[in-house]
This record gives sequence, C-alpha cells and structure tokens, in this order.
Amino acid sequence: QVQLVESGGGLVQPGGSLRLSCAASGFIFSNYAMSWYRQAPGKERELVAVISSTGGYTNYADSVKGRFTISRDNAKNTVYLQMNSLKPEDTAVYYCKAGRTYPSANYYWGQGTQVTVSS
Repeated sequence: QVQLVESGGGLVQPGGSLRLSCAASGFIFSNYAMSWYRQAPGKERELVAVISSTGGYTNYADSVKGRFTISRDNAKNTVYLQMNSLKPEDTAVYYCKAGRTYPSANYYWGQGTQVTVSS
C-alpha cells in the first residue's frame, strides 16, 4: 500500500522554525520527484517546494524562497521541509506529494499536517 505520512507540524510563533517530514512507503521513492504543497482555509492549494528524484535540483515558491529548504534522504524514503522565519501567512495544512512522469505519470498525496504560525 502506498503511504505518505507527514509529521512535524504544530503551533509556532512568528519568526520561529519548524521541520516537516514525509515518510514514504509502497513505491520506489528514488524514482519520484517530491513536493510540498500547502492550503490555507478558503484558498487554493499551492506549490511550496519541489525536489528532483536525486535531490540535485530544487525550486521554491517566491513567498518562501530564502526561508524554506526542501531536502530528501532516499535511503530513508523521507523528504523534509525546513521552515525558518515563519510568518502568520505560512499558516496552512502542508501536504507531501510524490510524482513522476517517466515511464508513466503517477502521483501520490499524503494526508497533510497542520502548521499554525501565531502569537
């Protein structure tokens, strides 16, 4: 069974830090690019960060660039999102996504973890 299990969410004050983890199982993790998305109440789900299957390439939404870092450990089948200098606008449910294009398109989503940034 394919599983993506996020953890590490919680309540933090503005300016604080949090590290999210996503543990994958049930598929060949190293064949998939991994992404973090987030969705705030009443808003569309947005892409936060992407990392290639090997970890050699990353990209970020402008809103988090310089503050967030995505990384992965293929030996542990885990992807991370280090979030620093958190702002109230970062409050959302954060979702882990696995995706591949070759040899066929395939996508998996986690259940999400809540991040709340508030004083």
